[in-house]
Amino acid sequence: MNDSETTRLSRLVALLTLLQTKRMVTATELANRFSVSTRTIYRDIRALESGGVPIVTHEGKGYSLLEGYRLPPILFTREEAIALLTAEKLASRLTDAATAQLSGAAMDKLRTALRHSDRDYLETMAPRILVMEPASASERPNTYQQLVTAVTAHRVVRITYQAAETGESTDREIEPIGLYLSQHWHVVAFCRLRQAFRNFRLDRISSLALVDESFPARTETLQQYWTEEAKRREKEKVVIHFNPSAVLPAQVQHLHDTKHQYGWVHEEALPDGSLKIVFLVGSLPYLATWLLPFAGAITILEPSSLGDHLSALAQRVHDCFYLK
Repeated sequence: MNDSETTRLSRLVALLTLLQTKRMVTATELANRFSVSTRTIYRDIRALESGGVPIVTHEGKGYSLLEGYRLPPILFTREEAIALLTAEKLASRLTDAATAQLSGAAMDKLRTALRHSDRDYLETMAPRILVMEPASASERPNTYQQLVTAVTAHRVVRITYQAAETGESTDREIEPIGLYLSQHWHVVAFCRLRQAFRNFRLDRISSLALVDESFPARTETLQQYWTEEAKRREKEKVVIHFNPSAVLPAQVQHLHDTKHQYGWVHEEALPDGSLKIVFLVGSLPYLATWLLPFAGAITILEPSSLGDHLSALAQRVHDCFYLK
């Protein structure tokens, strides 16, 4: 079998797997997924049909497998099994106890589809992959799975929420549109109390219950919410030049580990190995406190006022610790 035949066989297997996991898929989606032309996809579909796979063509909509048709379990590679094991460990530390339990059950089912040698390999690797998060799933409230249900079923949720600024708890009903992880899990929802979209941290929700009420599906997305938030907060664009060779490797790693907390948007690698980094921030003084340890490695490209904040901060440090 030559390379082109091997490539096509791999694509046919992947295409069949995709048809099993999605209710319907278009030729254009498949062409984009496998980086081939739609004409090639048409030929692949005909090849699967001639091999006895019952593919239903929905005119103008796409393709699906005949309802009720199932294939024997497809064997996982070791690399795929390790990727899923990693996902299980992430779920056990970064979600709630209910999700961790479901993730573990899914991994148990996966193990039954593995060869004995691969199962032994997975057991050997399991204790060698750790997610070192301070809080375990058992210490988090069981809110994640309930909110997933609310998002997918458009269910109203009643919560008791503690505000970060005041510590005050309020009862409110929300209409969730999505969840995201950024240091902590958050749910974005329309708040009926405030009559506006709000961002709620899951660890600040002390009680949660799904209300026996549905809300009409909303068109708003998480991306739209973040875009509107940036406009509402009138965030300022900051551009810096960063020279990694001017600081310790540990400091370079720290910058990359924490930059998302300070409004990082994107960065561009320059030919000399340095970086041009762009931020959108709501507070220049706040960003200055983070940038100060990188003095000597950064150049402020814009705005110049950020340099003033850094100078003032450096002067305060000097006055506090070096003047007798």
